[in-house]
Amino acid sequence: MSKIQDQDLEIFEAIEREKQRQAEGVELIPSENYTSEAVMEACGSILTNKYSEGYPGKRYYGGQENIDTIENLAIARGKELFGAEHVNVQPYSGSPANTAIYFALLEFGDTVMGLKLDHGGHITHGLPIAFSGRAYNFVAYGVDKETGKIDMEEVRRLAHEHKPKMIVAGFTAYPRDIDWKAFKEICDEVGAISMADISHTAGLIAGKALESPVPYFDVVMTTTHKTLRGPRGAMIMCKEKYAKAIDRAVFPGLQGGPHENAIAGKAIAFKEALQPAYQEYAQQVIKNAKHLAEELKKRDFKLVSDGTDTHLILVDLTNKGVPGKQAQARLDEVGITLNKNTIPFDPRSPMDPSGIRLGTPAITTRGMKEPEMEKIADWIDRTINNIDNEEMLAQIKEEVKEMCLKFPVPGIEI
Repeated sequence: MSKIQDQDLEIFEAIEREKQRQAEGVELIPSENYTSEAVMEACGSILTNKYSEGYPGKRYYGGQENIDTIENLAIARGKELFGAEHVNVQPYSGSPANTAIYFALLEFGDTVMGLKLDHGGHITHGLPIAFSGRAYNFVAYGVDKETGKIDMEEVRRLAHEHKPKMIVAGFTAYPRDIDWKAFKEICDEVGAISMADISHTAGLIAGKALESPVPYFDVVMTTTHKTLRGPRGAMIMCKEKYAKAIDRAVFPGLQGGPHENAIAGKAIAFKEALQPAYQEYAQQVIKNAKHLAEELKKRDFKLVSDGTDTHLILVDLTNKGVPGKQAQARLDEVGITLNKNTIPFDPRSPMDPSGIRLGTPAITTRGMKEPEMEKIADWIDRTINNIDNEEMLAQIKEEVKEMCLKFPVPGIEI
């Protein structure tokens, strides 16, 4: 960091403060994780200097021999990791990748089905004010009010009623695993293209802790960070019959030059995920989430769907009398980072919802296990129950810091 320190002290100091925040706090946002130092080195490497529009062997600029090697490695490792027929590693992030899939396989105005945003879906799954919701006719399915789980009979009924060209299965705030086979059966019944968004669970799937949709689905998108523990970015996997359309949609349809420094980081992350130790990590992520969920339930926290199958927990704070926005702010003050989140059938505003969303990928990367989950549940409980007690919150902050410094963050030395 010496060059940044010499050239731009303001940025250097902000980075140093962020290092301290990450090292001293509990990161529970389920979409965040820590990459390895090798991934960080790749992302900060001289590869950021190179333009490489096109694909390996078919570039528009010269000097691509090393770039092609890197991108081909990323593609090959992605195929091996997920058993995919075709892989495109160029998407900049999850939202552009989903947009590329729609652009490749749909016409504007086509009918698509996706999970409701306030039931756990993503903005790219048909939010009316987002591009997906404006460009396509999205029909939303949801969860059962009693169980908090996706109502597959409703999915089937809506599919037969609306005859969508595509059905999207995936989530951003849904704590349960998805029955990929059941979704594919419904797609086949109505002749719909099957699309899976596994951005949140890709690492758990790669680590063989959850079932994969890749053998069944026509097209699968994932981000490469979150549980997959790579750099910020995305990848698209599909059956060979859709490969040409997907590649054309990514480039030149929606993107110009790919970020080869990030693609190198993806290649490294995929190689890491192919190692046996990664499967142990994936299993521990779920063990930690299940244990944290049970510890929260013991403290009278109400969980949407009454638990989790994955890395993610959605908490309904209604019985605690503390809205999600306030809970997020106060927990942030004690060094516990998570996000406010709507719950299914939420009577409150999305800007100040009834729930909070939390997960275990990042803390598991640091080596935390079940005993630490008990401490975290206790700190969350004490914070919520003492929401205006400044002395108590200060004490919790010190306890959080003391524990966290025992579990180093990759790439951070304090």
